[in-house]
Amino acid sequence: MKNRFKLLALDMDGTLLTSEQTISPDTSRWIQKAKDQGVHVCLSTGRSFGSAWPYGDELGLATPLITVNGSEVWRAPHDLYQRSLMDPALISDMHDIAVKEDCWYWAYSVDRVYNKDNWIGGIMEMEWLKFGFHTEDDDARHRILMKLQDMGGLEITNSSPHNLEVNPQGINKAAGIRTVCGLLGLEMSEVIAVGDSMNDLAAIEAAGLGVAMGNAQQVVRESADFVTASNDEDGIAEVIRKFIF
Repeated sequence: MKNRFKLLALDMDGTLLTSEQTISPDTSRWIQKAKDQGVHVCLSTGRSFGSAWPYGDELGLATPLITVNGSEVWRAPHDLYQRSLMDPALISDMHDIAVKEDCWYWAYSVDRVYNKDNWIGGIMEMEWLKFGFHTEDDDARHRILMKLQDMGGLEITNSSPHNLEVNPQGINKAAGIRTVCGLLGLEMSEVIAVGDSMNDLAAIEAAGLGVAMGNAQQVVRESADFVTASNDEDGIAEVIRKFIF
């Protein structure tokens, strides 16, 4: 049964990367072993391509990758296959909410990331992928969540307990992985999806094997088929040893 998995879909922050934002030597070594066994290794991240790809390059990946929580799927590095844009009017509305709540915010356009410190005008003329809010004020974050849910048409997740990440409705890492499976001729049952946050939950629930990191948020750990060691304890290496070899 261990050889039935053909795709390893890895979140980055809190999963592939240590707290020092590096890939540990042991994790890198086991990823290479998985590749040598013919397993496709796919980065599945909330990051932009530009922020994610240096790590993919470090690992020598030539497989598809998923960026911006599934808003972009790349057939191969630098070869964009699919991009899902967000209505600029929604970006404008979310910006208004963030300003009213006086929280940190950011948004991914197709070209770069804008945030509270470098926000620009001309929202309606630009192409947008994702909006994010960050606040450690639980009440403020709850108010933001309620307003987002009232807006409709949004996929609302997080990449930490203190933020909210917003993509177009139906755009998430699970959908991205399904697209990658289509490109590779695989089934979701052949996928191991690994992550730590709410933006990984759909993928963990949809994959043949859903794995939560030891440092994952509680609801993610509860939904996973297996909980591995933390990102600082080579949790991905443990997954590869246990389920691929």
